[in-house]
Amino acid sequence: MSGRLPIRMLADRLLVSLDEDSGDRRSTGGIVIPATAALGKRLSWARVEAIGAHVRSVEVGDRVLFDPEDRSEVEVRGEDLVLLRERDLHAVASERIEEGQTGLYL
Repeated sequence: MSGRLPIRMLADRLLVSLDEDSGDRRSTGGIVIPATAALGKRLSWARVEAIGAHVRSVEVGDRVLFDPEDRSEVEVRGEDLVLLRERDLHAVASERIEEGQTGLYL
């Protein structure tokens, strides 16, 4: 079969790409902290690339906060992406969040 087939996410699944800044970090004092450094549980930000039909609180293009230990990685068209369930999200950052709303998905 030639060509690429479109991908449709099912149920409450999200396909996200990790933010570029999810690697090494810099402390407030300017010290570089490698991504492999053992810190306490640290959540990660990612950009939503695709959503399933039953996802209610997130749209494509939103940034979401999730626990990187609760993820499944997949390669799609040469790009490393992460597969999540909507219930595994801790927060949503979006341009469409109205004033007075926290934007949190709990």
